[in-house]
Amino acid sequence: MNRRENFKRTLTHTCPDQLIVDLGGNPLSSMEGNSMEKLLDFLGYKAETEKLPFGKSKRIDEKILKYFDIDTRSVGGILKPKKSLYKKISDTEYVDEWGIRRKFTGMYWEFVSAPLKDADASDLDDYDFPDPESIDENELDRIEKEAKDLYENTDYVICGEHPVYGIFELGCWLCGFDDYLIKMAIDPDFIKKFSEIVWNYQRQVIEIYYSRIGKYIHYTSSGDDFATQNNLFMSPDMFRTFIKPYMKERIALTKTMTDAAFLHHSCGSVFSIINDLIDCGTDILNPIQPKATNMDALTLRRHFSGKITFHGGLDTQEIIPFGNESQIYEEVERVLSTLWNRGGYIAATSHNIQQDVPSQNIVWLFEALKKYKHNILQKIKK
Repeated sequence: MNRRENFKRTLTHTCPDQLIVDLGGNPLSSMEGNSMEKLLDFLGYKAETEKLPFGKSKRIDEKILKYFDIDTRSVGGILKPKKSLYKKISDTEYVDEWGIRRKFTGMYWEFVSAPLKDADASDLDDYDFPDPESIDENELDRIEKEAKDLYENTDYVICGEHPVYGIFELGCWLCGFDDYLIKMAIDPDFIKKFSEIVWNYQRQVIEIYYSRIGKYIHYTSSGDDFATQNNLFMSPDMFRTFIKPYMKERIALTKTMTDAAFLHHSCGSVFSIINDLIDCGTDILNPIQPKATNMDALTLRRHFSGKITFHGGLDTQEIIPFGNESQIYEEVERVLSTLWNRGGYIAATSHNIQQDVPSQNIVWLFEALKKYKHNILQKIKK
């Protein structure tokens, strides 16, 4: 049974032969800052530093992926229309395609402006939103070629990274978190009109993107953070009113254009809306942040095992950055033995690995996963 067959069985809980292990197979299971470069040096490989703009995920070096026998590979990403508000200011600052000013702070591109703060619904008529019809055909050609090559010449599980941002996160960036959340409470007309504009953009990009790569991918992703460490940003009812309908339409449209499974990422405690995410069509839930309220492996297994595939769960807040070899091995054993249910789990960290994580700890983590990769059921029973 090859990787893709094991992936399919993982999603359907029909007991694959091997554990699927992901590192950088989507933009939410990757490495931040110079963590990849440090790991390459630690393993004895040459490293080159690359600074990417916001929305572009770092591709993990193929030498690392092969060293750890990683099952996933990633293609695509957020698409940037040519007709937009994009403007370079300096090497460390630019205005993105949505008109949000972003500044590089050493590891992340933080947003430092909110161009729609205090706007009302009528202001949206005059705002210069990006034009999806102006997406670069050469970029689409490159992504399609890469996806086709991986599909036809390897047995890796291929992720088509999401080509658009989520509606909620765009609202929070464009308006500022405080302003957008207040609008959700007191200005539903703005929220509805804004969401319709962004959904129309998403719809056009989805049709362009997946018509190119849909037949070459095995799963795709979306990212939209709905929660803090302790709870949702909004009430579950507000999620169901303002966010869920558009998310459901987005996933449904995507699935008309590809047989790929749909992974959704949200940081924090999304426990209270996991059934809603399932109802939207989410097949894989990422990142399973174990220190967030009610997001520990045991609680999730009790409530949702068999209903959705879990992705992540290996603690990046405490164990992986600060643990020793035995603690990291115990973390792997704990998560796998809890979330594995004849499949139903893809092994990955609970978010991108940060640059303060020692390279030795990363090696211990993925070496432990390699030990579980084959004959996982027998190892868990031990």
